[in-house]
Amino acid sequence: MKKKDKTPFALKVIRWVYPKAERIAPLATHRYFTKLFFTPFRYEAPEKEKKAETFAVKFSLEAAGKRIQCYSWGEGKPVLVVHGWAGRATQFRRFVKPLNAAGFKVVGFDGPAHGNSEGKTTTITEFEEVMHKMFTAIGKPVAVIAHSFGGGAVLYSAMNGLPVTRLINIASPSIGDEIINTYISALRGSPATGTFFKEYIKKTYGKSFDEFTSSYFIRHLPAPVDLLLVHDEGDKEVSIRQAEQIVTLYPSARLLKTKGLGHTRILKDDHVIRSCVTFIKNGTSTE
Repeated sequence: MKKKDKTPFALKVIRWVYPKAERIAPLATHRYFTKLFFTPFRYEAPEKEKKAETFAVKFSLEAAGKRIQCYSWGEGKPVLVVHGWAGRATQFRRFVKPLNAAGFKVVGFDGPAHGNSEGKTTTITEFEEVMHKMFTAIGKPVAVIAHSFGGGAVLYSAMNGLPVTRLINIASPSIGDEIINTYISALRGSPATGTFFKEYIKKTYGKSFDEFTSSYFIRHLPAPVDLLLVHDEGDKEVSIRQAEQIVTLYPSARLLKTKGLGHTRILKDDHVIRSCVTFIKNGTSTE
């Protein structure tokens, strides 16, 4: 059976238009890219994720001027889950029962401009604000599990003082050029787009784009973090080289490699989930 294409219609249109527009009006097109970069496309949640919403305790909080939809499953010490770009908290649905069975409560949120939360654009600093408010609302989690962009957002927050002591980063990017090139490839743009974007970030924020990556954050943490990296060798969206880069920069990090799971199916794998639960249990056994 042919797999259903879940790509949002707007993204399909942009992929068709962008390379043509870049050839005709490169400056205007590159400026448009700077807006697209901070605009997550909303993918429709599959039925199994919608079902996971039905047995969650829902609550909301205000952050970055937006209403943020939050979820809680089970009872016990909290484990916070942080989704990736264009993701949702319910993508961690397969983690809920195993963590609940191990005595942990699973708490998550739809980031600004994601899922059921308000907003059309967002940034890593807005995710940071949400996480600070989540820590206040639920208490300090015993661990955080993050996917893709979410992993960078957690490390950024930790660098800025969020008291993260135990972190699992799954399929998380860390290398600036590869992050930008992934976006450009998704829109079928040229390398000139990347050059313009890096100059834009430097002018707008006074920092290079590399200073907004996990490779920078991990080297500027104010306190140690017990870090487990989970990454698939065949991930086409975020190469495993990016996880290996973090291990090089932060040798205490552990890396669990998988095969054949790609970028998102890795969140549904039983071995991955068991390994994450064990990592959390071992770290909390004496707390």
